[in-house]
Amino acid sequence: MKLRCQVDGTPRELEVRADEMLISVLRRDLGLLSVRETCSIGVCGACTVLLDGEPVSACILLAPLAEGRAIETVEGLGGEHPLQRAFASVQAHQCGWCTPGMILTAKALLAENPHPSEEQIITAMSGNLCRCGCYAKIVEAVQMAAS
Repeated sequence: MKLRCQVDGTPRELEVRADEMLISVLRRDLGLLSVRETCSIGVCGACTVLLDGEPVSACILLAPLAEGRAIETVEGLGGEHPLQRAFASVQAHQCGWCTPGMILTAKALLAENPHPSEEQIITAMSGNLCRCGCYAKIVEAVQMAAS
């Protein structure tokens, strides 16, 4: 079946199976490797993308459900987004595996609340796990980008 959507601002028409997860399409067909498969059950946040501005787990979202919607990945931020610069500045990425999902979740948070408290940041980021334990630096990066 055809999936018509926007990916990182570009209109796309992709061939997908009805039972295929969005992560497979993004990685295989578009080479978007920042969308990382880790848990495959939607609990770690490594595969987070923004779907119409909201963070979702691409590993559990059926690709056909993205029909007509806007998908955003870290590749679409271009490397110079304030969150990307803040993460680099405070070294909020040890291994970097969780960083794309963290950045996209933070982007959605800041779009909704441009000046979140530390508690609001922690709550918003709770669906993204960092295996290196860089949480304090991640909060610092989000606060820096918000200021």
